[in-house]
Parts: sequence; C-alpha cells; structure tokens
Amino acid sequence: MDKLKELDAETWQEKADEYSAKIKELEQKDLEKDNQIQALTRKNQVLEEDLEKAESELSDLKKVAGDAHQLKAANDNYTKKHSMLEEELEASDANLKETTAKLRETDVRAETLEKKVTSLESEKADLETKFEELEAKYKAAQQELESISAQLEAI
Repeated sequence: MDKLKELDAETWQEKADEYSAKIKELEQKDLEKDNQIQALTRKNQVLEEDLEKAESELSDLKKVAGDAHQLKAANDNYTKKHSMLEEELEASDANLKETTAKLRETDVRAETLEKKVTSLESEKADLETKFEELEAKYKAAQQELESISAQLEAI
C-alpha cells in the first residue's frame, strides 16, 4: 500500500508537474493574447484616429470641391464679362477710329473753308476799294458833267 501511495504520489506529482507546466503554458498564452489584445486595441485606436482624420479631410475636400465649383462658376462669369468687355472695347475702338477719321475730314474741310473765307474777305476788301474808287470817279465825272452842263447852259 505504501507502494501504491508512493506510486500514487508520484503519479500525482507528475500530474501536478504536468498541470503546472500546462498552467504556465496557458498563462504564457494568456499573456501573449493580452499583448495581442493590447496591440490590436492600440491598432484599432490608431485606425479610428486615421478614420477621423480621413473623414475630416474628406469633409475639407468636399468643402474645397464646393468652393472650387463656386470659383469655377465665378471664373466663368468673369470670363464672359471679360469677353463682353473686349467686344465692347473693340467696338469702341472702331467707333473711335471712325470718329477720328471724320474729325480729320472735318478739320480739312474747316481749313479749306477758312481759306475760302480769307480769300473771299480779301476779294471783298479789293472790291470795296474798287467800288470806292469807282464811286469817287463817278462823283468826279458827275461833277464834271454838271460843270460842262452849266457851261453849256451859260453859252
């Protein structure tokens, strides 16, 4: 019986050692699993932070895209206004050239008319001088005629 007890004690000791080794092995696995859980938890936190950043960036990008759309629309409007202003400028430029040409024509006509006026004024002055001379000759001839008439009547 002592042998049996000894055998039993040895068996129990072996089993205890075996279970102790299994417990250590399970504790080691538990520690590894805890480490994995901590690593995965940290990785999950990092991924959640990355997701929040990505969502924030997406929101910002959507806002920028909306702003870009508004800026594009504003740019299109400014481009249209610019085109219209260029067309108006071209029309105004053509009108200015036409008006300048007409002004030059008018200046030439005015200059020609001024020369004619000067010429006519000079001719008028000459004619007035001739008229005064002829009038003086007429008066002189009339006086001479009256004087001859008076002499003839006196005869």
